[in-house]
Amino acid sequence: MKVYKLRYPDQLQIEPGHAYSLAVGFFDGVHKGHQEVITAADETASQLGIETAVMTFDPHPSQLFSGKNVGYITPLAEKIRLLEDLNVDALFIVSFDWDLASLSPRQFIDTFIKGLDVKHVTAGFDFTFGMKGSGTMKDMKELSDGMYGTTTIEKVTFAGEEKVSSTKVRQLLGDGGVEKAAELLGRPFRTSGEVVHGEKRGRQLGFPTANIHMEEDVIVPANGVYAVRCLIEEEWHAGVCNMGVKPTFHDPKHRLPTAEVHLLDADLNLYGKQVAIDWLFRIRSERKFDSLDALKEQIGKDKQTALDLLNG
Repeated sequence: MKVYKLRYPDQLQIEPGHAYSLAVGFFDGVHKGHQEVITAADETASQLGIETAVMTFDPHPSQLFSGKNVGYITPLAEKIRLLEDLNVDALFIVSFDWDLASLSPRQFIDTFIKGLDVKHVTAGFDFTFGMKGSGTMKDMKELSDGMYGTTTIEKVTFAGEEKVSSTKVRQLLGDGGVEKAAELLGRPFRTSGEVVHGEKRGRQLGFPTANIHMEEDVIVPANGVYAVRCLIEEEWHAGVCNMGVKPTFHDPKHRLPTAEVHLLDADLNLYGKQVAIDWLFRIRSERKFDSLDALKEQIGKDKQTALDLLNG
């Protein structure tokens, strides 16, 4: 997959001689709804004998307008990894800044659709573009001047009615619902980070843990204990993970949540290594214990529960 980082108005060059069927959207989560859009674009590419492309934006538009972190389901590196698995030939990452946000719908189309030799555009029914989101897929079609076709994907639903959306995935993760979130994503929810030195509380209790540092702009599941699997140097390991503030030792009001993973099938020196965590099952909420013995007993139970779930 060829990756292009584009910025209006001074960084718009791509390799010439390629025509594209384009899926366009922010695609945070690359969930089942997004996958419908990308698959439809890929099918059109096959029919037209051209390449499949995806256009996404960085950062999230609401981050520009509000100045606040969004809480990405898939930060850019993870999004790229997922798109590579979806038969995408080219990825256009467009800088979402005030110059881009000031374009009219026609200017956006002239620059980022016609200007990139796009022959077909596929997007979700709620995709908007141009200044203040004034452009819709109806405008995308009407402003084509016959230079490209369009396909609009209607909403993808679950549980009969509710729309599959990044907002819903964030809500589920915020409630600890990693199993349900996986249904909407079509895969387990994943986070990645570097193993850093912690307080070594787990080792003192007989359950050594790896403290995973994750970026502040990435969403994490609700505080609690989870059965997980960890990808470490291209090998998968079973684990149990505490996401939270360790209230037995700290005041929750003055502590940022961290992920601590205890591997169930290995005892490795992980400091400084990158670890990817697939969050598979929620075991329980995080809570404060009256004694270290009570905490140690519960950790033993959590470990067995994780083993049962992962082997089940």
